[in-house]
Amino acid sequence: MNNEELRKKVRSAAAEILYTEAVISPVNLLMKIGVLSKKDYEDWRMGRISNLERVCLANLSKLSIAMKELRKFARENNLKPSKTVYKKWGKGKKIFLQFSKYNKPAIEEAYSTHYIDSGKASRRKQSAR
Repeated sequence: MNNEELRKKVRSAAAEILYTEAVISPVNLLMKIGVLSKKDYEDWRMGRISNLERVCLANLSKLSIAMKELRKFARENNLKPSKTVYKKWGKGKKIFLQFSKYNKPAIEEAYSTHYIDSGKASRRKQSAR
């Protein structure tokens, strides 16, 4: 897949997620575009995989493009960024999980930032009452 096809796929997947949910997370987006399997995601969450990028079916350059396109989509759609902490699931010490191969703070922050449609989230809260 070339870079332009990847950008279109990211935008389409982000729009689909946003249609049904109030939040877009990078990991959900990566699963939606077929770069990350649910099993690999769960293995990472259980601490069996050292970093998420290791099991993604795209090189670091493609992952960077996907993340940039997600941020651009979020800005264009007035989605609110929200930092999220990812800790190991299961028994034992709840360690912080690593997304990137080199553990660079900017990359870690990008992967852990969810984007919220505030209007949709508040409407869901009201309808749940």
